[in-house]
Amino acid sequence: MTKTQLQPPFRADHVGSLLRSDAVKRARIQKASGEITADKLRDIENKEIERIVQKQKEIGLQSITDGEFRRAFWHFDFLEHLVGVEGYNAEHGIQFKQHQAKSHGIKVVGKLDFTDHPMIDDYKFLHSIAGDHTAKMTIPSPSMLHFRGTIEESAYQNQDEFFHDLGRTYKKAIESFYDAGCRYLQLDDTAWAYLCSDEQKEQLKARGLNPEELQTFYARTINEAVADRPADLKITMHICRGNFRSTWISSGGYEPVAETLFDELNIDGYFLEYDSDRAGGFEPLRFVKRKDLQIVLGLITSKFGELEDPDDVKRRIDEASRFVPINQLCLSPQCGFASTEEGNLLTEQQQWDKLRHVVEIAHNVWK
Repeated sequence: MTKTQLQPPFRADHVGSLLRSDAVKRARIQKASGEITADKLRDIENKEIERIVQKQKEIGLQSITDGEFRRAFWHFDFLEHLVGVEGYNAEHGIQFKQHQAKSHGIKVVGKLDFTDHPMIDDYKFLHSIAGDHTAKMTIPSPSMLHFRGTIEESAYQNQDEFFHDLGRTYKKAIESFYDAGCRYLQLDDTAWAYLCSDEQKEQLKARGLNPEELQTFYARTINEAVADRPADLKITMHICRGNFRSTWISSGGYEPVAETLFDELNIDGYFLEYDSDRAGGFEPLRFVKRKDLQIVLGLITSKFGELEDPDDVKRRIDEASRFVPINQLCLSPQCGFASTEEGNLLTEQQQWDKLRHVVEIAHNVWK
């Protein structure tokens, strides 16, 4: 075992989103009211991103992100800038256990494609300040457009055609990020966690969807998107059960989707939620057969500020190593700290303390 992992995901890693600073929150309000220009907002975002990148470096993380500081939502901001997709004001937001996210939605109104996406420039800025650290870009998985979006019949009447175009669109996106310098790309996905929840699967059936069929479509589309990627581009997937204002949506262990995820998807690593009993045990990790597949254990919660007992975390890493060799394991928070701009219910200092906790425990485990 080695303390330093040369390629991502790293022994001590993080999912990506960070609590928006007061300066960014204030500037976004000013931009919405017309008090400042889009260029002024971007200048403020740039300065705050430079600050949080430096903080990530100081903590000892090898991968750095922009904290998703330019986004309101972790998924909609990316998806609605795909060709053929539009955002709109929905009647209600996504319902979590105690809260509802602000109203917004996306719909597919034309043939899908990827071109002139603003997040390419967002990544280029992050890359320019990364230095000798690895800049990680986070985008929603292709599954999320189908899972959270509405598809108008004028755009697609054939499901196979839709998923084919979706895979091709994401393939172009991945190529564009690579050309911009990205070597660490993360696909964020809540659909797979919902497919682990009996409650959520019943809701899918009520929408006329077949959960088993969705697994097939989603797996095929993701594999088409990541196929033939350059060898030096690492693509991971973060699987989430919901993260808004420190609450959640779904429960259920990984067993229903484990074989598909770990044995069929051509992904380099998985960030898995394991901070509560809602995620079940480590037994589904027995389906990890590939020696090059990294499993990032999300044993540190991003929902609350209290620090976990390091010995408890080490014990759980040891439990997971019964199913996956410890040199294929890493450690991270179970999710980001701000999947939406509202953020979770902890302070910025508590956020940094959590990430430092990850680094210290990882350095102790992988000596």
